[in-house]
Amino acid sequence: MRILQYIILASIVVSCSLEKSMNNAEFDAVISKLGNAPEKNSPEENLMVGDAFRKSNRLVESIPFYQAAIKEGTPEEAANLYLAQGLKVEQKYDEAQKVLDNYLPRARDEKTKKMAEKELQNLRKIEDLKDHGSYYRVKNLQDINTENAEYSPVFSRNYLYFTTNREGSKIYRTTGTPFTDIYRVASKGANVNLSTLSALDPIINHLDTNEGSVAISPDGSSMIFAKGNDGKAKGFSEVNLFFTRYRNGKWSEPVALSINEAESWDSTPTFSPDGTTLYFSSTRAGGYGGADLYQAKINRRGRWVDVRNLGPEINSTGDDVFPYVSEDGSLYFSSDGHAGFGKLDIFRAVREGGHVTIENLGKPMNSSADDFGLYQFNLTKGFFTSNRKGGKGDDDIYTFINDDPDLKVVNYFLTGITITTDDAGKEIILPNTKVSLTTDSGEVLDEAFTGADGSFNFRVYPEEHYDLISEKTDYFTVRKDFTTIGKTVEKSTLTEFVTNVNFETKIMMDPIVLEKAIVLDNIYYDLDKADIRTDAALVLDSLVQIMNDNPEIYIELGSHTDARDTDEYNLNLSRRRAQSAVRYIINTGIKSQRITAKGYGESQLLVKNAQTEEEHQRNRRTEFKVLRYNPRDRNDDLPPEESVDEYDRFFKESGDGNG
Repeated sequence: MRILQYIILASIVVSCSLEKSMNNAEFDAVISKLGNAPEKNSPEENLMVGDAFRKSNRLVESIPFYQAAIKEGTPEEAANLYLAQGLKVEQKYDEAQKVLDNYLPRARDEKTKKMAEKELQNLRKIEDLKDHGSYYRVKNLQDINTENAEYSPVFSRNYLYFTTNREGSKIYRTTGTPFTDIYRVASKGANVNLSTLSALDPIINHLDTNEGSVAISPDGSSMIFAKGNDGKAKGFSEVNLFFTRYRNGKWSEPVALSINEAESWDSTPTFSPDGTTLYFSSTRAGGYGGADLYQAKINRRGRWVDVRNLGPEINSTGDDVFPYVSEDGSLYFSSDGHAGFGKLDIFRAVREGGHVTIENLGKPMNSSADDFGLYQFNLTKGFFTSNRKGGKGDDDIYTFINDDPDLKVVNYFLTGITITTDDAGKEIILPNTKVSLTTDSGEVLDEAFTGADGSFNFRVYPEEHYDLISEKTDYFTVRKDFTTIGKTVEKSTLTEFVTNVNFETKIMMDPIVLEKAIVLDNIYYDLDKADIRTDAALVLDSLVQIMNDNPEIYIELGSHTDARDTDEYNLNLSRRRAQSAVRYIINTGIKSQRITAKGYGESQLLVKNAQTEEEHQRNRRTEFKVLRYNPRDRNDDLPPEESVDEYDRFFKESGDGNG
């Protein structure tokens, strides 16, 4: 009996130890202990081993353990989903469908059920994906690949940067493989010079930390990279983005970006072609799946701000990672949540007509394994990563060529300037103005701050309507519409490989001047009436828009009459009309404290002794004027107490640019 008690006690100790290993993401320790014979394990142990294999990116090896756990009656519903995903990687698509078909009628957990339904939909699309034609050719870049992992290639200034664990001496307990470092090698396109291969400086690469994916600024002077996962009990879940600058032949001390979130995985960064937008993947709260794609903009002080999720059209219920923005504006990324062949597939997102279309690049770019980390060194050639069968080791870097004979690229750009008028009424440049490009639904697609020349530049897309919103302290925020509808170029008529279509515009901005009357044109009333007519409502709606766009202003709405009746009558009529207009505006949602009505009658005639109907009409007018203005610095999105020394205006300070 005592021996039995010792056995039970030992079993409890082992179980607690393994649970601790799982909680600390020491998956290799669990696999070493229980990962040999699923028939000897309990359902709980098989589930644990299956999770350990899956979380260390060995989904195929998890299959027999999830099968055993399900057969033995595990209550964990997600085991069915993970088993189906493992079978999918093995290209056993029919078996994967059967697993989900059997599970879904008895599903109880809503989250798992939703993910399983989506996975089943994706499995049913695989036959269509197989029929998808492709002009891509791929080749293993054997010169730099080893039996270890080489992934996330980035090409900059004749150097190929990538991440690898080829020479790591210290083991990362999560995967049982060495920690990863960042390397670079001189390269002419896909032709690498191995004699130049070297790890980046120790200030970047640390012995007991994973250095991950890299983004190099367009001028080659700066780098943002992922760093984390030191393997310690409290360090496995947090991966952060770091910034460093190349100056005088060396990299500066990396600094964590302020957009990182504690206890989240922030990784796979990439710059937009102009360097003003940073795209990355994150597991932060509020996303649509596991890891979602986000973007951040750089402000005037060189800090990344305004983090926004790219939305449900792009982000799936799975993991969406490794974004890359091409010179033609396409967003490439990898996902296991959109319909694909196995694990991560590479997708292309294209915007047109207000909608985003997601396209699987098909085979041979994608396989049943992980395919990710695409990077172009021109519009038809580039690199990507895959751990597909037939490679040299774990993750391998591949090259690709797109031989599509009909490939034509059309870029649409909108350039403009912000202007105002001087005291003489002459147009002058208005610098340091924030301009936003928004859709009809209010989605902000891009933002810019005008420089000394007042200019801004946006990429726009075919067959879409936009609002340009311009903001500057002490000026009215204004909107100007712009459309590409009907302006799309037919690609079949083009002879050049790349065609740039440029549109131009001006945005006039008026200063906010207290007590200055501004006439609202075309507000008409029926004779002796104060009711708001349909045509007048349209004009008042424009004032509502002004007040919504300028929440700092408090206004008076004044109504004026001509002089063709008694003073008393005209004063009373103007009051009723002003009050009617104010009621209309308040009913749209404007707070009553922000607007007052005043009737002036004929006390402020613009044309005294008016004779013609046109002159009387000038006197019959509705105006508004700003009574109070609580200015806020609409352009200053960085609190003054924060330091900006780490990367202030980094993309303007190129150093020697040899990074």
